Amino acid sequence: MNATLKLLPFAVATLFATQVATLPAAQAADTVNTLSNFQQTGNTTPPETVPQTGARADALRENLKQIKLPPGFKIELYAVVPEARHMAIEPSTGVVFVGTRKNRVWQVTDRTKRRVADDVVSFASSVTFKVPNGVCFSPDGVLYVVEQNRVLAFPAAQFFGEGGPDVAAAVVVPQGKLIPTQFESFNHGARACRIGPDKKLYIALGQPWNVPPKDKLAELDKNGLAGIIRMDQNGKNREVYAHGVRNSVGMDFNPKDKTLWFTDNQVDGMGDDIPPGELNHATKAGENFGFPWYGGGKVRTEEYKDTTPPAGVVFPQVDFAAHAADLGMSFYTGKMFPAKYQGGIFDAEHGSWNRTKPIGARLMFIPIKDDGTAGTAEVFAEGWLTPNGEYMGRPVDVQQLQDGSLLVSDDYAGAIYRISYTGAK
Repeated sequence: MNATLKLLPFAVATLFATQVATLPAAQAADTVNTLSNFQQTGNTTPPETVPQTGARADALRENLKQIKLPPGFKIELYAVVPEARHMAIEPSTGVVFVGTRKNRVWQVTDRTKRRVADDVVSFASSVTFKVPNGVCFSPDGVLYVVEQNRVLAFPAAQFFGEGGPDVAAAVVVPQGKLIPTQFESFNHGARACRIGPDKKLYIALGQPWNVPPKDKLAELDKNGLAGIIRMDQNGKNREVYAHGVRNSVGMDFNPKDKTLWFTDNQVDGMGDDIPPGELNHATKAGENFGFPWYGGGKVRTEEYKDTTPPAGVVFPQVDFAAHAADLGMSFYTGKMFPAKYQGGIFDAEHGSWNRTKPIGARLMFIPIKDDGTAGTAEVFAEGWLTPNGEYMGRPVDVQQLQDGSLLVSDDYAGAIYRISYTGAK
């Protein structure tokens, strides 16, 4: 992080956010202005902006005509956002923060509530980010940004980020302390995060191999790689929550029973049709989900076929199509969509990168049954992969706006789409 950004102690940063959230509107605005003045550091470079009109936006809208949805649904361009990956929607204003696998976090604002972005600007441009893929909000409005090997927190981000590079920020996990630096890799280095019902910060950590060497397993597991970790929101009391997870880049908590669900991308090089991708359900801390003994589902890996898997491996709730690359997912808690979709999971399939016949690039819907288990997955939106195998887009994440519509990010096309329901025709 460069010198233009002043860091606040975590407790102070959190207090600022809490105070702003509970003040009357006028007083909150004064408080935000005071905090902004306090953070002014002399860096007057304006943030990068992304045009929302022109030939690119027109072409994206034209491509959306090819997307197939169930009757009564429609998809529209919400924002042009380069390399758009995971999204976090601020609870009170609906401002969308978008992570990337590069060096930017974008702030997407719909000021007029027309359900389309008025402006897209780089957030916290005085911060040097490295793979800031993971973004998530706490209920009281603190934005967490999980990079490849660092975690930052930004209170009242939607106010500090407007119109300039200076922000209030706290270091939750310092650079080089999220994972051992020898395990840093662009391969499986994009993190996902959520704040759980227990108010802890959950982070999915991939690992840098297709299948890791046996002599690296103990160190990987000790540090939570090939797993999901959790910690207090100030970075303390870190522990490994889930083991045996190859590369999860999407998770959410079921609001009904507070349990964690997550996608997992499985082993490459075993063939076009195996192993399956996974949707997993964690019900308690310490469970093992089978990797690297299993390459996906119940398919054993060649490298570990002669070794005994851990006792009590938890197998997937859903086996997805092999190599479809299921990434971001979220439970649908809105009321806009028909009853069929309420309480279920929407899942973004990024699409295969090395399958001889590409598959994926679509949204899946998975109902959740009364007993808390998953029903049969079905295609909800498709058409980003053309019949001749060419990608027009590659969905990454799916999140819900306050009105019950869905936002879908696309890092290939550089866009965010909005799916709404207008009634069956």
